[in-house]
Parts: sequence; C-alpha cells; structure tokens
Amino acid sequence: MKIGYVQSHPIFGDKESNFKEIGKLIAGKKMDLMVLPELFSTGYAFISKEEAETLAEEKNGPTAEFLQEVAKKINGMVVGGFAEKSGSKLYNSAMMVKEEGVLSVYRKIHLYYKEKLWFQPGNLPLRVVEGNGIKIGMMICFDWIFPETMRTLSLLGADVIAHPANLVLPYCQKAMTTRCLENRVHAITANRIGLEKRGDDQFLFTGKSQITSIDGSILSSAPENEVHVDIVEINVKKARNKKLNEFNDLFKDRRPEFYKF
Repeated sequence: MKIGYVQSHPIFGDKESNFKEIGKLIAGKKMDLMVLPELFSTGYAFISKEEAETLAEEKNGPTAEFLQEVAKKINGMVVGGFAEKSGSKLYNSAMMVKEEGVLSVYRKIHLYYKEKLWFQPGNLPLRVVEGNGIKIGMMICFDWIFPETMRTLSLLGADVIAHPANLVLPYCQKAMTTRCLENRVHAITANRIGLEKRGDDQFLFTGKSQITSIDGSILSSAPENEVHVDIVEINVKKARNKKLNEFNDLFKDRRPEFYKF
C-alpha cells in the first residue's frame, strides 16, 4: 500500500493558485492514499467570520471537484482540508475523496486559537472509512494533542490516520511517534509551510510533514521550509496486530473500568 503527502505553500484566498500548485506537485505521482494540508485551498489566517464565510463551500463544491481530479490522477484516494459551509454554520473540515466522489467528511472537533471565532466545533462522530483495502480515519491538526482522538479512531479499526495540518506549535511531529506507538497505527501528517501575516496575527507554519509507522518510527520527514511530496510503502496488515509480545495486546489489555472520572 503506497501512502503519501503533499506539503504545500498556499496563497491566502486564492483557490485557483493553490489548486495549480498541488497539481504541479503531484504530476506523475501514483499512490493509494494522499493527504493534503488543513485548509489547503484557502489559507489559514482569517480575520473575520464574514471573510471565512466568503471562502467556505459545501462538501460538493470546487474543492471536492478538484480533489476528484487529483484522485483520478494519482489512481487512489485523497484527503484534504477545506472551510465547510453547512447551512448558516462554518466548520474546519477535511474530506476523503475518490474519483467517483466524496467518501466522507470530518469536522475538526478540537479548534485551535481564533478558529473558535470563525468555526463551529465539529459535530460529526469520529469514523473509519474503508477504501481500496485500507481503513482510514481522519483528524485535523490540533486534534493530535488530545490522545482520545487517535485512540478512538484506532479502536474503530483504522489502519492509517490521515492528518491534514497547519502546524505552528513545535510539538506535534515528535508527539506523533507516541500516538502511533500507543495505538499501533500508521499516520500521515500533511503540514504546510510559509508565513501568513493578516490582521493582528502572524503564523509561521513549521513544515516537517511526516509519515509515522506503527512502532513510532518515522518513515518520511519533509523539510521545514520547502514544498515537498513523498510516498512510502507500508504493510497495512501490521496495524491490525495490536500485540507487543506474546503476553501484551495494547487493546485487549485496556482496563476502561478504571479510566472513569
């Protein structure tokens, strides 16, 4: 199973340019699953809810159409972040897409910083979707700091966690080694690069997109400040064996009756 990521440098508010950048970066690439950054088509640093609303779209909008084209070109599935409009509400969302259409949408449940001013907290359950023989769960950026997110997706049977991100804090990449190890699951963290200075805020994105294996080893690590694409091959079945040794199974050894508070 070939999995990969695109680390891009979006231009705020310019969807067409951002689509073109992704198109150039994936030219000639083939993989079963590709992950793009959080809000890859719009940029991140909104200055008002009204501005976010002008860039948001429904799940079958232009970003979905673009991702269907990407899925066709790579001959696989693609996960990417977008600003979602649903009725009068906005969400920081990700969609999983194949050539034929949208498979699933996830709405970020742990919002970071001023995202709370523009977006509603996610209201859809964490879920795992199967496609091309692989079971995929989605989470977005700051979800990583809450271990319940990856644990829930792993308990639901995920082989791979698709993790679109716009990381500015320096902790996630190291933390993902533990998240993957404690769940024996693969993860693709697709970050972005660049500086966005808008309004009172300035965000410097940390790059270093990463593919992490079930034992915490890093299979791919992108540069800090360059656009980058990488693809690695994994054995999906290894994520379905939760045994550390003949006596310890990470999931069977859980004692949830003692985890109550």
